[in-house]
Amino acid sequence: MARRSTSSSTGRPTGTAPSGPRNRTPQPVRLRRRTFGDVVKAFLAFVVLLVLVVGVPGALAVTVGWPLPRSAPSMDWLSQPIDVQTFLNALTVVVWLAWAQFTACVLVEVKAAVSGVGLPGRVPGAGPSQLLARQLVAALLLVGATAASFTPGLSQLGHSLEGNQKGTVATAQATPGILAQQQEQAKSTAAALAEQAGHAAAHAEQGGSTAAHGATKYYRIQPPEGRHHDSLWEIAQRHLGDGRRYKEIYELNKDRIQPDGSRLSEASLIRPGWIMEMPGDAHGGELVENPDAHVSPEVRQQIGDYAQTGDHAQHQHQQHQQHQEQGGGQHAGGDGATAQITVPSQRQSGDTGAPAAHETSAHSSSSSFGLSEALLGAPLLAAGLLAALGRRRRQALWQSALGAVGGRRGMEPPIPAGDAQDVQDALLVGADPEGVRQLDRSLRGLAAALTAESRSLPVVYAAWLSHGDLHLQLAQPAGKPPAPWQLGQDQTFWTLSRADAEHYEDTDAAAPYPGLVSLGTMDDSRLLLNLEAVPGIVSLSGREADRAAVFASVAAELATNGWSDRMTITLVGFGADLTPLAPNRLRHLDDVEALFETMEAETRQRRGALGAADHHSVLTGRTGPAQHTRWAPNLVLLATQPSAEDAVRLAELAADAARLGIGYLVGSERDDLPGAAWAMEITPDGRLLAPLLGLELQAQLLPAVQQRAVVELFVESDPERDPDGPTTTPPFLVDISEQGRPAVYARLVGPYEIIGLDTPDGDRSPLLHEALALLLLHREGVHPRVLSSALWPRGVTEDVRDALLERLRGWLGTDPDGSPRLRADAAGRLTLAKSVVSDLDVLRSLYYEATQGKGVESRAVRGRLLTDALVLVRGPLLADRAEGRYRWLTHEIIDAQLPLLVADIGLALSAFHLEKDRAEKAIEALGAALRTAPEDERLWNELLRATHATGDPDRLRALAADLIARSGARGLPPRTEALLDELLPTWRDGAAATG
Repeated sequence: MARRSTSSSTGRPTGTAPSGPRNRTPQPVRLRRRTFGDVVKAFLAFVVLLVLVVGVPGALAVTVGWPLPRSAPSMDWLSQPIDVQTFLNALTVVVWLAWAQFTACVLVEVKAAVSGVGLPGRVPGAGPSQLLARQLVAALLLVGATAASFTPGLSQLGHSLEGNQKGTVATAQATPGILAQQQEQAKSTAAALAEQAGHAAAHAEQGGSTAAHGATKYYRIQPPEGRHHDSLWEIAQRHLGDGRRYKEIYELNKDRIQPDGSRLSEASLIRPGWIMEMPGDAHGGELVENPDAHVSPEVRQQIGDYAQTGDHAQHQHQQHQQHQEQGGGQHAGGDGATAQITVPSQRQSGDTGAPAAHETSAHSSSSSFGLSEALLGAPLLAAGLLAALGRRRRQALWQSALGAVGGRRGMEPPIPAGDAQDVQDALLVGADPEGVRQLDRSLRGLAAALTAESRSLPVVYAAWLSHGDLHLQLAQPAGKPPAPWQLGQDQTFWTLSRADAEHYEDTDAAAPYPGLVSLGTMDDSRLLLNLEAVPGIVSLSGREADRAAVFASVAAELATNGWSDRMTITLVGFGADLTPLAPNRLRHLDDVEALFETMEAETRQRRGALGAADHHSVLTGRTGPAQHTRWAPNLVLLATQPSAEDAVRLAELAADAARLGIGYLVGSERDDLPGAAWAMEITPDGRLLAPLLGLELQAQLLPAVQQRAVVELFVESDPERDPDGPTTTPPFLVDISEQGRPAVYARLVGPYEIIGLDTPDGDRSPLLHEALALLLLHREGVHPRVLSSALWPRGVTEDVRDALLERLRGWLGTDPDGSPRLRADAAGRLTLAKSVVSDLDVLRSLYYEATQGKGVESRAVRGRLLTDALVLVRGPLLADRAEGRYRWLTHEIIDAQLPLLVADIGLALSAFHLEKDRAEKAIEALGAALRTAPEDERLWNELLRATHATGDPDRLRALAADLIARSGARGLPPRTEALLDELLPTWRDGAAATG
């Protein structure tokens, strides 16, 4: 069940808010249209600035002249009387000084506005003058070409890329001199950022000191009016006179507990009812100063409680500043290359960098309902794991059905419990399969277009997913991208909009960038780093447990992602338990020595293969005729710190890795690992820092508890784990006697019908029917968030979900004893009463009773039960479901279970009739089963036996010819060929004649 996109990656319908916790910072908002009043204000501001900056000194020079003595004054000058001219000269000097100060303020404000600095520097002693200059400059630039440039944009990130740091393209320089120059530039940038953070802290400190003297002012976030929501930018504009001062409000209130129990963590995410402490110079009628009788007792109490959290917020801010200053000096070591990974800027017209207006979260952020936040916030990882788990369970079903495992055949995989059940629910809620599909099609479509133009793939360092748009960051400019791709913010960004990506269809092009893996989110953008393109080693420092969570996430996503074909993920010194996720992709090595032995041989082999194919790198081999035959990446994950000698040896091995399609991610206790081109650090609070790359991400993690639970899901689904295969006992047995008539009966196998309930309101009927179908297919219970994610894949608010559940509860009604038919178990999962039954429940119960219950002792009972079961099959599951609904079925295995169950019933009924030589009855039963399971080889083989039992060779030859025609170029399965050799030895002659 897909959830909304995150940065992930999918969009959302109008009026629907995104679901799940997301690390969001200021978002661009659309500028309002310029009015005639704005033009008048700008003209007046220009006139005032012209008068004050140019007119004042001109008037002074013309009317007064030079006010100071033209020669050095003597001591007699002090005893002379002060005449009018002397007074005027002294006054003129004061005016000149005031003009100089004001002009300096104008210059500072203009520089900040044009360069995009969020908080301009303060001119000493120029409080009112600078405020006037700021308002005049803002009014003038409001209608100018730079109106969007003086607000903080997405490219400034609101974190480590603030200030006047411009987006730097990703580069790969191997020259030591250039590397040193880049490191010096990075240090200078870090110093500038620290200085700007100091300015912000000074503002916050000034506001705090004012508050300490009894002038603390507060603002309560107002509820939305129509489609307008409050934002920090607009609050600062109204009450501080300048929207750019929103960061002062943010710094005063960051991480402080709000009345609803949540915290302000990002400037763009504010909610109605929250309280904001304001700087001391805030003004306006909506502010509350030292709460008194003018506000309600409840609000007075909330503000009083909130005021007590100020010291904590200031302490957190100081810690954050210290961490930034310490992290700013980190750099990649060795002779590798450095690069800057830049968040792509927004392309919508009218965008500014102001914080986005408040948006309602699609799910409550105050509670995760017991589900793993790590998986809820990792939509691509969750989608990959869910798809791989579905494939594993289907494989187990087929192997059991075909007799490859054990002698029993069963339809029911084990139902997870405990942590495994919670993790499965988190996967269902968090997964974004549509985002994975779009990413895969977009990348393969790009490869196909470049192949058609006889162009090679460009080197891609990173991919960003932002609101459904895909941005590829190239190592260097590679010309104009093929349509519908477009150039992004500069020559090193290729961008594909969500609307254009939806036009891509499946293609047989090879996966061009299989080494892309999610690292985390910044603002509303998700970063995927291309590990195989890094010119050297990527090092990861931090605590061992935190590093392990990152490595597990990377390994799990690489092993199960949907945008790669073939690859090898080599896990060194860790992750032996992860191999069940993808035994064909994951390879475990015990130690570094085994790694060197393996990778030295592979490095030599790849160099030789590239030379023989006349390719410069693996990328040139992924387009053209040989794209499917070679050049799959090998991504090495070494979680433990290598020794100094091993680190040097590893750096030499990785020197040419990017060209060969080999990537190295190495854990380190420090950030100075030799040969590390890119150095990253994972912090205890889950942030992934890479100062030289310009990154501060909310890291994507797979903690140890969730890792064990994920592995348990796969191990429990392994067909070779249990010699008996899946269980034969259905999850819910129905009383199939005459006394067991249900109160509510739903027919799901075929067209959807409900007996025993009135038809609900027309507008809500489809949603109620879909919710009931989901509950009927999961008698073990459904988590409320799984239900809401299934019905509203792009997100929904809790009140809408709860309203639906109330309607569903009212529609289903109560049993005669008064108990509701829709209930919640001890874990909070939604379950149905036994009086609510589906035909699928009856079908499973009939087959179980016929083969393991009453039918074992009575042949007559077995025949009746099997016949009744086959009559229930009216077509595929939910045959008439509306397009666009029931998308959650893609995560289910019922599409594999139902045909196998029907085939088993047909086979059992055929055997029942053949025991009494009723071949025609057996053929009739097999034909009925084949209508639901036409691809089941067992049914066709049994049909051959039943037809042979009729003693009509012509009929058998006709059936054999039909089977041969159906098989096409694939040919008949080996078992079917062997059976025909036994029943009809001349069948090959007929097949040759037909061919």
